[in-house]
Parts: sequence; structure tokens; C-alpha cells
Amino acid sequence: MKIVRIKPGPALDIYSAETSVAIERPFVETGISAGFPSPADDFAHLSIDLNKELIKNKEATFFARVKGHSMQDAGLEDGDLLVIDRSLEPQDGKIAVCFIDGEFTVKRIKIEKDTVWLVPANSAYEPIRVTPENQFMIWGVVTAVIKFV
Repeated sequence: MKIVRIKPGPALDIYSAETSVAIERPFVETGISAGFPSPADDFAHLSIDLNKELIKNKEATFFARVKGHSMQDAGLEDGDLLVIDRSLEPQDGKIAVCFIDGEFTVKRIKIEKDTVWLVPANSAYEPIRVTPENQFMIWGVVTAVIKFV
């Protein structure tokens, strides 16, 4: 998977994905034992294509690296890589990448009657109420998080 940086920013760096080549990696379908390993696992020769698993709509899928801690209680931590699908319809409760007043941010969408809120998952941050005065767009819905440990 080749990732190309297309939009740097203070909150998120946005990347496009090169999906013309399959990325097949070894895959253990039976799961990974947290106890004693099974000798049969040495003979597992399945593979998995990460492009097929992570990217459902290649023309509308992008990546972004999380910067900051406002979504840490939702499992999105500084340095994580988000998989974002711009073709998905934003819905109440979904985590999305939003463009507000010239900057990208990742927050949970909360829709109340005629009001949209961008809700962080960290009590140290306040929700953002989107008003008609804001320049606002829901840029895409987060479909997966890639962790680097």
C-alpha cells in the first residue's frame, strides 16, 4: 500500500492510497493464542489482502494521521492512522473527519434537530457546536484505525 501525503495540517495530515497492487500478507485465520502456541499453526499458509480488507471504495478512501488527544477515549490516539471513506453518508454517532473554519478535525457527530455537534472523546475538550457562521463540511467517515505499537 503506497500512501501519498496530499494535505498537511495542524490537526490531521490527509493521504491518498495507491491500491493498484494487492498487499497480501500471511494470515492466521484461527486466531493468535495468548497461551501456548499450537504446532498446527506452523502450517497455516493463508494470506490476506490489506487493500481489500481496509478499502471498500478506492476512489473515495483516504488516510489521515491523528494529531492530538481529543479522541483518545474512543481509541483514536496520537499517531494512529485513520481510514476514511468519503462516499459514506454521515450519521449520528459516527466518527468523522470534518472541515470547520479552515481546519480538519476528527470528532464524533451528534445531530440534534437542526444542530450538529462535534463531540470529542476526552473530557478535557469541549464539544463544538456548528453554527451557520461556521464554514463546515463533513469530509468523510472513519471506517478503521491502524495502530502502531
